[in-house]
This record gives sequence, structure tokens and C-alpha cells, in this order.
Amino acid sequence: MKIRLIIFLMAIMLSSITMSGQGGLRPRGDVNCDWEVTIADVNILLDSVMSGAKYHSYYTYALDVNGDREITIADINLLIDAILSGELPPMPSYSGTLPVLFINTEGHRDIVSKEDYLHADWWLDNMGNDEYESIGSPEYPLGMKIRGRGNYTWTNHEKKPFRLKLDYPLSILGMPSSHHWVLLSGADYWIGQINDMLPFEIGRQMGMAWNPRQVPIEVVLNGQYIGLYHLTEKIHVDVNRVNIVKQKDNETDSTLVTGGWLMEIDNYYEPNQIAFTEGNGWPFWATPHSPEELSSVQRAYITDFLMQADSAIYCEDKSNMEWEHYVDIDSLAVFYIIQEIMDNAEGFHGSCYFHKHRGDSTKLIFGPLWDFGSAFSRYTDTYEFNHFIYDNASSNLHLRWIAEIAKYPRFQLCVRQHWQRFYHDIYPQLDQLLDEYGDRIEAACDCDYKRWPKSECNNIKNRINFTRNNCLNKKIAWLQSQWGWPVPVDPEGPQSKDINE
Repeated sequence: MKIRLIIFLMAIMLSSITMSGQGGLRPRGDVNCDWEVTIADVNILLDSVMSGAKYHSYYTYALDVNGDREITIADINLLIDAILSGELPPMPSYSGTLPVLFINTEGHRDIVSKEDYLHADWWLDNMGNDEYESIGSPEYPLGMKIRGRGNYTWTNHEKKPFRLKLDYPLSILGMPSSHHWVLLSGADYWIGQINDMLPFEIGRQMGMAWNPRQVPIEVVLNGQYIGLYHLTEKIHVDVNRVNIVKQKDNETDSTLVTGGWLMEIDNYYEPNQIAFTEGNGWPFWATPHSPEELSSVQRAYITDFLMQADSAIYCEDKSNMEWEHYVDIDSLAVFYIIQEIMDNAEGFHGSCYFHKHRGDSTKLIFGPLWDFGSAFSRYTDTYEFNHFIYDNASSNLHLRWIAEIAKYPRFQLCVRQHWQRFYHDIYPQLDQLLDEYGDRIEAACDCDYKRWPKSECNNIKNRINFTRNNCLNKKIAWLQSQWGWPVPVDPEGPQSKDINE
């Protein structure tokens, strides 16, 4: 009661003293989300301390006035001193070198679910980057829905990834118009925030039909800076993304269920999946993304197709070409090469997408690329990156199909043909790509590290150089020793061609 009385007297004395945030950011100590610090915030902070509030990196960050990751009486004392002196401890802020996305959820509610969307206002400030256009403003924001996303990154990292659904489709940061976007947090990208940027770009240069475009930005959520993110196109059936026929959910016409299909080889089981036992005895799980809800006709068709493909792949005669009736060999070769370049230990374990056009004779086309969070994860001081990704794979990281397909001489030939294009035409450009990317995100990474001290975002250019010298170049040199010798001509075999033909 004495504390309450003191605060009440202070409220009278300080009723005209407010401290406002700048540039869309709430000031530290703004507990009630009104973008000002007043005696009202002290009262709420006191209630929080008395009720035993726990620190949370997103949702109680403003309560932690002294930045010790606890909510205690020390925060109250510092906040009172700050109001009296007119000086608050600084809150982490954006660098201003990248576009900044501002998001305010309805009622400033916390984003705690991967299933339930929250309504939110948003606007994008290009921060003077003439390459991009600003969208909306604090006075005239746009609408969206936002929820959490991801598996390991959602449950095991403080810095969270999000899925966005705009109220209406828009082109953002030069990327084609869409409702559907993803904010990738990069919280586990120890190799220098290049986990997705690098393979996606390699895939584009190697002729893959489409891989998600992404642009590095900084994000402010409910007035709090939450760091460097990559605004990324969500994998989605669309003329500007995965360009296949959009098959209806619960289609029953057998002439229409041959496509289009967008599916993902997954690393965990869910009831809606296509599930069977692979030819080597391991479970095979494929999640349908388009269509999502399957009729019995759709389920029967795609299950039969995948099981026939599996049976053909595990044929003992590796000169047999039957498996190529089901799988496009060129798209798989390029997809596989990129997994090897990044030494992605989970390359065919999960987040492995393929699609199929409509038609009785169409095949599975591997791609688009997604999720290189495990790139170069086998690195140690003594590891030489002298194994294929399916060699000595961990028992909990079974890679579907690829180890068996790699036994086919025609597939080996196809891989070597596409490797020549990468090694001679694309690889020499990677140094410049990496250097320019490091320069572009360096200041934002420094700000991110101040916000998330446990993150892998500090010394970003050193991290990129370390990855280049100790992981990327070593793996590419070894792959060249395996695939770089002269390629014989197989008159009946696959020739280097447009992989989307």
C-alpha cells in the first residue's frame, strides 16, 4: 500500500511528463503499448512484478527496463528514475540500411500460435533505398493476418519466424504480387545468413523453374525491434510461383487428378499425408500442399503413382530406365547437386518439394528449393567435406530415394553434365555474390545481435568468409574430384537441357 501511495503521489507530480518513442519504436518501459512512458506504465509494471511475471523475449521485453532478462523491482526503480530524469535506457533499434517492415497486431496481442492468425496493420519504409518502394504509412497502414510458422525454429529459438497473409495481393520489394509471404528469422543460420540466399540463387542460375525470392529486411513488431529477417515468397501454386494447374480440393473426376500436384517429402507423420514403406523399409511421408484436402480418387491416384515410382527406383537392374517414367531426371539432378553443394544433411529428409503437371505422362519435377537450415551442419575442425550427403547419414535423418537413385549410371551421367555448367559458369561468380551480400546486411546484423545476443548474427562478414573457406570451397573441390572428369556422350542418355522442358 505504501508503494501504491508513493506512486499515486508521483502520478500527480509527473502527470505532464511523457517520453515518446521515435521512428515507430516503443521506448523501453512502455508497458501499455501507447508509445509513451508515463506513471501508468509504472503501475502496470508494479502489478507485473507482484504477480510474478516472467521475462519473455518478445512479449515482456519492454518490461525489462534494465535489460537483465528478468522482471523485478529493479526495473521499477530504474523506470521511476528514468521518468524523473527524462532519460530512458536505449532500446535496440534498426540500422536503417535495409527496408523496415512495421507490424502492429490488433490490440498488440502476442503471436503465440502457428494455427490461429491475428489481424494486424502493417507498412513498409524503404529507408531511402531507391531500389524499393515504400508501402503504406503509420497514418495509412494496410491490413494482414499473421501467425507463427516453422517447426524447430518456432519451438527452440527466441527469435521466431512468421507467416503473413495480406488482405489483398501486393508486389513487395520488387517481388511479384501475392497474398502469401513468409518472414524467415535466420535464428539458426550460423554460416552467415546465407543458408537460403545462396542455394536459391544457384538454383535460379541453373535454370530451375522457380525458387522463392527473398529480400533481407528489418522488422518492428508492436513497436519493438525484432531484428533482421528475410521476407520470402511462400511456396504456393501461382502463375508467378509454382506454375502448375491448381487442382481443386476433393476432386472426384479421375481425368483431372493427374495434376497439378505440389507435395513435400516430410520428416514427420501427419494423418493427411501419403504414407507407405519405401523400398528399403523406411517410412515415406509426403504432405500434399495443393490440393490439400484429398478425395478418395485423388488419394488413390497419387499414392499409386508414388508407390510405382518407389518400386521402379528400387529395381535391382540399375540399367533399367523405368524409374525415369515417374521422375524427371534433369530436375532431380540439379536439385541434388545444390543439396550437395550446401552439404545439406536434411536435403531429402524433409522440406523436400516436388510438383507434377496435369497429364497421364507427366513426371515428378523436383523443386522448388526450401530450408537449408542444416547446411554444412556436419562441420567440425577435422571434417573435410569428402562425403555425399547420403553417406554415413545419421539414423534419424533418412534421406528418401536419393541414395538408391545415385546408383543408376544414367543419373550419375546427368549429374556430371549439370555439374559442368555449375562449376565453370556459376561457381566463379559466387565470391562476388557473397561479398556483396555481406556488405548489404552487415549493419543490420550488428543491430540484430544487440537484440538477440544468443543469435548467430555477429561478425557476419567473418562468418561468411569462414563458411566460404572452410565449408563451401572444400565441398565444391571434393565434388569436382568426383564429378569433374570428362563426360562421355550417351546417345540415349539425358543431355544437358532446360530442366523445365
